[in-house]
Amino acid sequence: MRAHYDFGKMKGERNPYVKALKQPITMRLDKPTVAYFKALATELGMPYQNLINLYLRDCALNHKRLDLKWASSPGRTNRRKLPRSARNLKGGVRRITKAS
Repeated sequence: MRAHYDFGKMKGERNPYVKALKQPITMRLDKPTVAYFKALATELGMPYQNLINLYLRDCALNHKRLDLKWASSPGRTNRRKLPRSARNLKGGVRRITKAS
């Protein structure tokens, strides 16, 4: 190998894989959900974060949406805000459906 290389004459190229890069985020998931994906990932021989990403990507590509039906709280005027009991999704999720 040469002792010195002249990189000044090289043209800079953009990374062709920029679109494939992942964005790090922080999510708060309940313990049973994480345990489920960890067990499934162990069976498949892959990291559980990749498995969760694949599942979410499939949902996004197929336009899957949750069919949520929350019980209305009496005397509540702001319907956009979820009641406290709905924050943990206990019994609120019926099924995942494909959007038309």
